[in-house]
Order: sequence, then structure tokens, then C-alpha cells
Amino acid sequence: MSLTHDHSPSPTREPEPISAGGGANQVRVRAYNERLVLSIVRRHRGLSKADIARRTGLSAQTVSVIMRALEKDGLLMRGEPVRGKVGQPSIPMYLNPEAVFSFGVKIGRRSADLVLMDFVGKIRTQLHRTYRYPNPEEILFFISDGIAEVEAAIPAAQRDSVAGVGIAAPFELWNWAEEVGAPEGAMDAWRGFDLQAEVSARISYPVYLQNDATSACGAELVFGAGPLYPDFIYFYVGSFIGGGIVLNSSVFVGRTGTAGAIAPLPVRNKRGETAQLLEIASIFVLENLLRERGLDPQPLWYAAEEWIDFGEPLEIWIQDSAEALAQAIVAAVSIIDFSAAIIDGGFPDWVRARLVKATVAAVNRLDLQGIVTPDIIEGIVGPQARAIGGASLPIFARYLIDQTVLFKEIDNAEGN
Repeated sequence: MSLTHDHSPSPTREPEPISAGGGANQVRVRAYNERLVLSIVRRHRGLSKADIARRTGLSAQTVSVIMRALEKDGLLMRGEPVRGKVGQPSIPMYLNPEAVFSFGVKIGRRSADLVLMDFVGKIRTQLHRTYRYPNPEEILFFISDGIAEVEAAIPAAQRDSVAGVGIAAPFELWNWAEEVGAPEGAMDAWRGFDLQAEVSARISYPVYLQNDATSACGAELVFGAGPLYPDFIYFYVGSFIGGGIVLNSSVFVGRTGTAGAIAPLPVRNKRGETAQLLEIASIFVLENLLRERGLDPQPLWYAAEEWIDFGEPLEIWIQDSAEALAQAIVAAVSIIDFSAAIIDGGFPDWVRARLVKATVAAVNRLDLQGIVTPDIIEGIVGPQARAIGGASLPIFARYLIDQTVLFKEIDNAEGN
């Protein structure tokens, strides 16, 4: 694995407050404008100077200065000239994948992942660990030892290119311990445990922490179907199901940060009883179904891409989960007119495709009077959505801006 590049990026200053309607030419907000340019180039995967000026409202001269500085720092690189019918050829600029790296950590109730992601969202390397249930000390060793192992592949002079470590973890990990078979009291060690502070004490990089389902939702917004849908509800089916809400092309976390925590949503099970969504549409339910039939459930946690077809118990779980997801989707769109419901999870593409197909069928069997049915689609990012979302946190904090600004930028550009 080669992570070499010619220039290490210079640190980006924190932007001063500014309205989000477009760019500004004042020297005092140059850091903001640099982030704006980088964010727009990332979103559109290559733009010329003229395109950037049109989309940001910045002057051509200001854009030229910014792009020269970003190219000098190695953050932007030139593409092949594009020749039109008249005038000089335009030169698209792209993010340099080798310019910035970030560690992402996903902590789940059955497994943990550590990834090294580049500036354009590609995973360069990853480590995976499974367990019966997560233990704080074991998780700390996994993160610190894993980072040291991955760092061995990076030349020492280039470690400054790592923007930080983003951790995606369930909040209140001690909850629902019984459902995953943890011994009584074994998960209580997480109560009052400051994961962010403990990791920060062991590594030299800035550390960021976000809910795992929110991180997955953010990854879908940035690297997946986000550009197609400014408003959507997102479901990530992991050991326990979680989710997120996107409004106006920005993740909405709510007053307490728990908006979109769809796991407790009340739904009816196949016996007509009220249950929480997580009690039906979570992978631990499939795990229990396999155990009841004398089948080894461990392959569920080895690697998401390597599931086998478990036959009848898998089909039962898919159909039951689809019925519950359908109810959750209809309930959600009756409150907010989402344009899409996106379903992803810690399983292979073929399982996701079957689950989404079954969910569409289940929605169509419900009473939809007064409901505008959203597009019900598969997520694009896949099983590593939580780790990718985590790895995105340091990059956005240091180099990019949020999606809301880019959404307004598109409106401005289309109005020209």
C-alpha cells in the first residue's frame, strides 16, 4: 500500500462565522472559502475554475488564488484539459486522494472495525475484530494497537497527513445487553466510560465521536444517495437497527442528538403485538433464529460480505423485518414528507436487495390513504457505512463544510 504524495497539506484555520448563502472575498474568511471550494470539488468530482466561481459567487480572481494555494498544498490536482468549441480549454480540478487520510472506528455489539480512509472516501486498509460483547479495555487496545499497525505502512514524514480518528459507536452501549446474550452486569463497564477521552489519552491524533447510526447516515449522505435526495429517512440494520434523518441535505440530530433513533419505534409483530422495531429488524434476531435451529450464527459476524444463504430462517427474518420496516416507513412519512427511505446494513448486497424488495411489497400491502409513498431504495455505501462515517468526521472538521451549504450552492448555481 502506497500512501506517498508530494506535499503535506497545511492546516486549515477555523472559519469565522459567515452566512451560508455563498462565498466571501474578505481575507478574514479565507479558510471558509478554501473549505467551500474543496467541498464543491468533492461533491461534483471535478470542476473547472469557472464552474467553481459560478457555483460559489466568488470572483474569478479569488478562486484562482484559492485554487493555486490548494494545489500547492497538494489538496487539489489537475485533470486533463477539456477542449470546447471555442476559447481556451478548461482544466478540471479534483481532490487529491493522497493528500489527507483519516482513521475511522466502528464499535458494534458483536464486532469492531478500524479503517484508514483517503481524502475521497476510499478505504485503503481495514482491521476487523469479533467478540461476544464489547469490553472497554479490549476496545481501547484494538484502537491503539490497530492504529499503530496501520501506521507502520505510512512513512513517518507523512503522518501529519492523518486528520484524526473518528469513532462511530452506539450511545448507551449497556442497553439491551440481554438481547445479545451478554452476562448480567458485563456491559455496565460502559456506564460513565468516556470513550473519546480514553482514546485521546492513548493516541496523538484528534479524536471525534458520533453515534454509529448517525455516522452511517452521514456516510450515505456524503458518499451515497445523498445528492439524489435532499430529504430521506435512513435505516441501518446492524446487530441492532439504527437510523438517521436527512433534511435539506443535512443530517438532523434534534434537540438531544437522538433524532432518527428509529430502534424504539413501536410496530406490530406478526402476532399483532406491539414491539419495538429493534426487536424484529435487527441481526441479533436472525442470530437467535439460527441458534434455535441448531445452526452456527458466527458467520454473521466474520465479514458482512461473506454471509451464506441460511435458507428458511433467513427468509423468515427478511419477511418479518420487511413488515416492520414498512410500518416504520409509513409512520415516518406521515410526519415528514420524505422523498426516500434508504435501507442498508451489515450484510451482503444480495441480502440487502431481498430485504428492500420485501419492504416495498410490505408497504404496498398497507393502507396508504393520505400517504405519498417515498422511493424505497438500497443504500449505496454498504456494510462499512458506520466506519466511513466515522472517518469522515476529522476530514469535515478540518477541510470541508457541511452539506447544507452545498445544497444552497446548487440552488444558486441553477438559478444563474
